[in-house]
Amino acid sequence: MERLESGAPIPAHLRGSIMALGNFDGFHLGHQAVVGRAAARARAEGRPVIVATFDPHPMRLFHPDAPFFRLTSLDQRAALFARAGADAMLVFGFTHQLASLEPGEFIRLLAEDMGVAGVVTGEDFTFGRGRSGTVDLLARSGAAIGISAEAVPAVTNEAGEVVSSSRIRAALRSGDCATATRLLTRPFAIQGTVQHGDKLGRTIGFPTANIDLGHYLRPAYGIYAVRGLLPDGRVLDGAANLGIRPSFDPPKELLEPHFFDFSESLYDQCIEVQLIHFLRPEAKYDGLDALTAQIAKDCDAARQILAGTPHVA
Repeated sequence: MERLESGAPIPAHLRGSIMALGNFDGFHLGHQAVVGRAAARARAEGRPVIVATFDPHPMRLFHPDAPFFRLTSLDQRAALFARAGADAMLVFGFTHQLASLEPGEFIRLLAEDMGVAGVVTGEDFTFGRGRSGTVDLLARSGAAIGISAEAVPAVTNEAGEVVSSSRIRAALRSGDCATATRLLTRPFAIQGTVQHGDKLGRTIGFPTANIDLGHYLRPAYGIYAVRGLLPDGRVLDGAANLGIRPSFDPPKELLEPHFFDFSESLYDQCIEVQLIHFLRPEAKYDGLDALTAQIAKDCDAARQILAGTPHVA
């Protein structure tokens, strides 16, 4: 799959595309329905399919001090879009200039600069200055310049609730990994480069692979049963602390997975850590003996949970 940036020419073989247009952070069931419809239309019409996303997220541009909320990195989205059948991912650099375009200008950008033949969005998609562009306007104005537009209805869960990124974020903040996994169709995963730490874990028999949380949403601080996905395709079971490590001074926010029966160095490798099950909140312990004993209990609990949980990529 190709990766394109807005502002660069669209390659000739990708013009005339069906474009799935949205932010798609998390790429949950609702997002998958939009991209799936775009891919189906593209196959039926013999056209390429492009999935367009925005970076930074519009909320970050207008509210730069907002708490971190991202569910997926661009690299993760690229992999998910490719798996869903995209020929290319287009990243719109979301700037004040792009945000200030009148809706008609944005539609002409799609048609003339990018050669888009059809657009598929969610029914709540808005665009242009002050979010004044709607899916109805996109359909009417697009038809006049050769773009067909289609809006996919929201996807609901078994309780009739709309699947949304906000519901997934709320679930993760409360430690409800099961709900987040169900809405995403896979576990929430944090991807990052393993960095050097204080190496205390290896001195007590539980070495960890330390990962900075970056711009990801902060799930509930605590201990999790996790799975690690290595660059070579191996999948490791483990337990992780996600939080500020209250037993240590000074506090430092990290994701620290310990992988069972694994002793290889992971420093400087980019790995992905899936949060499978929330075991308990963080706690402060008096001394290493108490901490070590609790870690051993947490690892035993995580092993039992993971033994009965199939791996989902």
